[in-house]
Amino acid sequence: MIRTLIVDDDFMVAKVHAGFVAALDGFEVVGSASTGSDALAAVRRLRPDLVLLDVYLPDMTGLEVLRRLRAEGVAVDVVVISAARDVDSIRSALHGGVLHYLVKPFDRRTFESRLREYAGVRAELAALDQARQADVDRVFAGARGGGRSAPTTPKGIAPETLELVREALQLAGPDGLSATQCSERTGLARVSARRYLEQLVAQEEADVRQRYGTAGRPERRFTLRSPQRPG
Repeated sequence: MIRTLIVDDDFMVAKVHAGFVAALDGFEVVGSASTGSDALAAVRRLRPDLVLLDVYLPDMTGLEVLRRLRAEGVAVDVVVISAARDVDSIRSALHGGVLHYLVKPFDRRTFESRLREYAGVRAELAALDQARQADVDRVFAGARGGGRSAPTTPKGIAPETLELVREALQLAGPDGLSATQCSERTGLARVSARRYLEQLVAQEEADVRQRYGTAGRPERRFTLRSPQRPG
């Protein structure tokens, strides 16, 4: 199991990310931290394999956490997950040897894809004794996501809220939900619920159909598609 520590000052975001990690085969969440000092202490105490590290923390930046870990010689892999888009932050993360830098907001599939790539790199390294150049090239390509750009959710669509709506659809089963029902179950305004439902349709994660009621006015109902397991 890949022991994972989540570092984020937003409790709800950390909880969502923990759910993403726990749902992945081969990963387990061993702890979370909301400050830089707590993160350093947790790494020393728990010895995780992987740290999901936010940049914006209340007492120090995640990049300072990264620098201190490297200065101490702690052998832990780091993926930065942050809204920080400035070049200095990205450059500092690269210098600190992070494996990925995910810019918020992003969708669940991007998150899972990056962690699966990381797991693949770990497995490949574990299987090697002496590496040829082709092996090295393959490992570094995997660590960098094969050079693919990461899709992000559109402006105004929060990944955490999108996950909330996705879970509401999942619980609804084959009958699905209307925008009004989704609003009632998630606490979102009806117009917001409809926007997130339509985003799931655009991402080909949900379907929408017209259902006619007794009043004769059609109602749009959204249903979640069955997930396809990777081959």
